[in-house]
Amino acid sequence: MDVMIVSKPRILIIGAGYGGMMTATRLIKELSPNDAEITLVNKHNYHYQTTWLHQPAAGTLHHDRTRMLIKKVVDPSRVKFIQDTVTEIKPKENKVITENGELAYDYLVIGLGFESNTFGIKGLDTHAFTIRSIDTVRKIRDHIEYQFASYNHDEEPKDHKLTIAVGGAGLTGVEFVAELANRVPELCREYDIDRSKVRIINIEGAPTILPNFDKELVDYAIHQLESKGVEFKLNTFIKECTEESVIVQEKDSEDLEEIKAGTIVWTGGVKANSIVEKSGFQTNRGKIEVDDALRSPEYPNVFVVGDCSLVMDKETNRPCPPTAQLAMQQGVALAKNIRHILHNEPTEPFVYKNKGTVASLGAGDAIAVVGNKRIKGAPAAALKKIVDDRYLLMLGGVGLMVKKGKLNLFK
Repeated sequence: MDVMIVSKPRILIIGAGYGGMMTATRLIKELSPNDAEITLVNKHNYHYQTTWLHQPAAGTLHHDRTRMLIKKVVDPSRVKFIQDTVTEIKPKENKVITENGELAYDYLVIGLGFESNTFGIKGLDTHAFTIRSIDTVRKIRDHIEYQFASYNHDEEPKDHKLTIAVGGAGLTGVEFVAELANRVPELCREYDIDRSKVRIINIEGAPTILPNFDKELVDYAIHQLESKGVEFKLNTFIKECTEESVIVQEKDSEDLEEIKAGTIVWTGGVKANSIVEKSGFQTNRGKIEVDDALRSPEYPNVFVVGDCSLVMDKETNRPCPPTAQLAMQQGVALAKNIRHILHNEPTEPFVYKNKGTVASLGAGDAIAVVGNKRIKGAPAAALKKIVDDRYLLMLGGVGLMVKKGKLNLFK
């Protein structure tokens, strides 16, 4: 009598960002080892906290604090990890192409993250730094420190060498200039430089900063940062970026202004990983508009989380903001729905629950919106650390939170 061997369904997760990592760790809890084979593919052998990157970029936190080895978080006996770079998805063939081969799947989870969006502004791709990975923020930190270290050794010091121009005043841009405001006085003392020679300029095309916060909190943030020397140029658009300057134009003005700067950092926009659109998926501004079960409308065995997904908020009828909070919630919900699908059960509709937003203004200061509450100062800064540590707790338990967390309760 012949025995038929039924292979287990193959679940392939590409990308180890917030959505991919949360999906992988939750699948371990939702499924038994006999339910499926799970594989996770990522360019690096580590996962990093994207929402922390503004700190190592400024030099106020070591970059190793923001990253963790995948094999230390995701049980390697349950999830096979492959370090490789995805180059193409072939959904009609149920295959993913990587730099080193190809991988077949029965169910695919796309969590490839974001790329910087320069909106076609001339020179930004070439001359501006971006805050998008461990490698890019290390370059920013090293470049800024070099500008300070070499300033007094130049035969003809150029004051604009110590000017840091930051494009974009969303969360990343504002949190970065806030960290810089704390870091610059330390650099000035270390390299014997007058603080008045350093400029931190935040350039934003909108009439205000931090669009997700109300006027009272925004005014507080501007006041706090201006008191530390940050300059804001609002209603001002970057038209071009050169090796040593940004060319800007104020709204309703025909005049162009050149701002000389030794360091230029662009935080003004991100877009979904271009692999998604290049692979032939139907997209909306580069994202896949998923259904209630986080599936591609074209391919029911393809799921999308994080920056590559577009989820509509049914209350506002607008896209949910592409935040770490959204990606984490998607990962938790998706793991449940994959279990339902494998067990021939109805899926549960994904509903995003906005639990609030916190913006750091540097050590010991922040603003936050939680429900109807508006919080600022030290209480908001403490809340920021709690939010950061909560993710670590969800991802890897108490051990990971103690090792990588910010509250330092046990240190």
